[in-house]
Amino acid sequence: MVVSTAKMNAKQYFQLGEDPPGVRLELVNGEVAVSPSPIPDHGYAVLKLSYILVRHLEEHELGEIYLDIDTLLDDYNVRRPDLLYYSNARLHLIGEKHMKGPPDLAIEVISPSSVEVDREDKFEQYRAAKVKYYWIVDPALQTFEGWELRRGKYMAVGRAQGNKTICLPPFWTWKSR
Repeated sequence: MVVSTAKMNAKQYFQLGEDPPGVRLELVNGEVAVSPSPIPDHGYAVLKLSYILVRHLEEHELGEIYLDIDTLLDDYNVRRPDLLYYSNARLHLIGEKHMKGPPDLAIEVISPSSVEVDREDKFEQYRAAKVKYYWIVDPALQTFEGWELRRGKYMAVGRAQGNKTICLPPFWTWKSR
């Protein structure tokens, strides 16, 4: 759902301040878009995955992971991936109030209201912003999918469902619940 009528740039968007309770705001093609709060399955999947990633990143000193932070993709797009990974070489992009550039890895956990946005809109925006890796987790279907940016296009690098094991860059083998 789009709530603004006049286009704005990322600098103007960042001046809006914090989101109102119960909604998530993003800047999409210069327009402020609002989405509802996540459902419990979504929150659980994000929590579980972040726990695994934090442990792995700290153990191997690979970089940092963040949850749901405004992320500058370009002058007219500010998205909030559910999880964002920045390698050590790109930690300079972590700002005081928002991320100053795209992550190495963006992870989206699908909710019933976000299927099209995550699989189509964000897929294209992350590709255009040169996010090297993109993962999509679907708690309802129990799927885990990964893409890697190669020559400007996302190429599928793995998909698992249920209890299947998957190896996705840039990290390791994943076993879904």
